Amino acid sequence: LLQGPVVGGWYKILDQLVPGTTKVVAVKKMVLDQGGFAPCFLGCFLAITGAMNGLSAAENWSKIQQGSFTTVSFSAQIWPPVQIANFYFVPLKHRLAVVQCVAIVWNCYLSWKANRM
Repeated sequence: LLQGPVVGGWYKILDQLVPGTTKVVAVKKMVLDQGGFAPCFLGCFLAITGAMNGLSAAENWSKIQQGSFTTVSFSAQIWPPVQIANFYFVPLKHRLAVVQCVAIVWNCYLSWKANRM
């Protein structure tokens, strides 16, 4: 309910901000995606997970601060190569499907991490 519409909309915006399909454009899109969008989306995911688990705002914030660095670090190992390939080889209308295939594993990790912190 959250990831599909948000990420799909982000890809449309990203294609308007950085038009084209060259290797350089793919790298620029990846940098914007991983440097701006991914950390914000990750923070929202962890906050929503904490709220759904009944954490207070203070507990939730503490948990996010505690686990953010390792989660962002792990994200930086997985998503940049996926996104460069996605932005370079895959047409816009299919990018969300590609990301969702990888996200099956990523979301399992996030769920594990969010419930472990």
